[in-house]
Amino acid sequence: MTTVRAATFELLRSRGVTTVFGNPGSTELPFLQDFPDDFRYVLGLQEAVVVGMADGYAQATGGTALVNLHTAPGVGNAMGAIITAAANHTPMVVTAGQQVRAMMTMEALLTNVDATVLPRPAVKWAYEPPRAQDVPAALARAFHLAETAPRGPVFLSLPMDDFDVELDEAEYAAALAAARRRVHDGTAAAAPAVEALARRLSEAANPVLVTGGAVDAEGAWEAAVALAEHRRLPVWASPIEGRVGFPEDHPLYQGVLPPALAPLAQTLAGHDLVLVVGAPVFRYYPYVPGPVLPDGAELVLLTSDPDEAARAPVGDAVVAGLRPTLELLTEVLEKKGGGDGPADAAAGGATAPTVTGTAPGAESAPAADAAPEPMSAVDALAAVASAAPPETVWVNESPSNVQAFRDHVRIDRPGSFLMTTGGGLGFGLAAAVGARLGRPDRPVVALVGDGSAQYAITALWTAAAYRVPVTYVIPANREYAILKWFGRFENTPGVPGLDIPGIDLCALARGYGVPAHRATDAAHLAELVAAATTSPDGPVLIVAPITTVPPTL
Repeated sequence: MTTVRAATFELLRSRGVTTVFGNPGSTELPFLQDFPDDFRYVLGLQEAVVVGMADGYAQATGGTALVNLHTAPGVGNAMGAIITAAANHTPMVVTAGQQVRAMMTMEALLTNVDATVLPRPAVKWAYEPPRAQDVPAALARAFHLAETAPRGPVFLSLPMDDFDVELDEAEYAAALAAARRRVHDGTAAAAPAVEALARRLSEAANPVLVTGGAVDAEGAWEAAVALAEHRRLPVWASPIEGRVGFPEDHPLYQGVLPPALAPLAQTLAGHDLVLVVGAPVFRYYPYVPGPVLPDGAELVLLTSDPDEAARAPVGDAVVAGLRPTLELLTEVLEKKGGGDGPADAAAGGATAPTVTGTAPGAESAPAADAAPEPMSAVDALAAVASAAPPETVWVNESPSNVQAFRDHVRIDRPGSFLMTTGGGLGFGLAAAVGARLGRPDRPVVALVGDGSAQYAITALWTAAAYRVPVTYVIPANREYAILKWFGRFENTPGVPGLDIPGIDLCALARGYGVPAHRATDAAHLAELVAAATTSPDGPVLIVAPITTVPPTL
């Protein structure tokens, strides 16, 4: 006889999912009992951090992350991070323990009442198996749904007494069959749709390509480059994207579109066809009234997300896998001939220098705990960019400094940039841990504001406890600088609660077991980053006191 627990772990092994991110409670202990030696349990001290780490891990590996939370309170704590994972289109299976079935009706302590309602609408699917024997099949279905477009988190509520239930021969065979099943998607768009799009691109006088984070997530980076080069399309990045979908050191790359109606349309003025690939049309904030497109422009959206296609305010849409469709589109255009379009490959491109990431290699100056004079954000970001290795994976959660970051760091390879697209905070510190666990071959540098860091500060404990070599750089301005900017933009003076003085981030980090330093100037900051990113010994946190640089649209 085989138990539900054994069948569950067998199913997870068959999918290559042997890392579990969790924070255990009493309702989760039966699942974790006799935890297999070939599995890894990554402990987070708060559930939002657990989900954030899983988010970074799934995005870094390209696979589906498994999360184990503590019944209703744990899911409640994690909801902000689950909303972020949904916005990021991160494939994730979130499980939560449930009271034993015999006491669910009386709503005994720790019963997750309406368990499938609690995580909605942030998850694609929420389910509680009606019988213990259905747990393996439900888990298999959860993975299929998380991994098919549009990818995202799903939820399973699992009663704690299910795992010791024994499966008979037929039930075990059904569990094995569920483990073997695979669901494949991502097929190319139908040939007539691709040929019609090819005609529109060929006939357009001045087409433009806009790429989103899904280009990176779906492995379509090279296909997007091939299309742009064949047609010589100027390329803009869609606004507020969590990943980079085109090499930012490429001569066709123009920069990031502004995230507001009027400025975005003005930026695209002069183009008669806008091809958006792997992004919504468009992600805006704040509200600046204006048209979606400039006069005379048409739009086509290529996305694997039917909802993005349905809610687009203008243009036509093709719902299909990005990589195979882009490859087929380029093939059709090549057969038509005349690959070089009217766009000037060198005109209007981004002018900021490409960062090579050559580290100075100097020893760090002694840590200076006395507060130094703040450096400018521009100087700080330039120092970090110059010192980080070229293969760095960047995690960014410093909202007021995103523009300065993009001015100094050019992402030139896939899988190298992670940022939340959901609008909430708490992603950076945690996602960086997961990203480094998922890609131990690449250094990870996380730029996290001093305000943002407080939302997931316990992630530092996990980084230290598991000796995860993440370099945390905290551009510290002792305020919610992005909110002050919005206050000026929205003409809302006198708002309280926008200053956060008195936080000793170095002391907090050291309290969690993370070595910490305070940079005295830009040169010292570069030295600290160079040393930290080449050390395999565990995490390092670097505080860089900065002045505030107001962002612009």
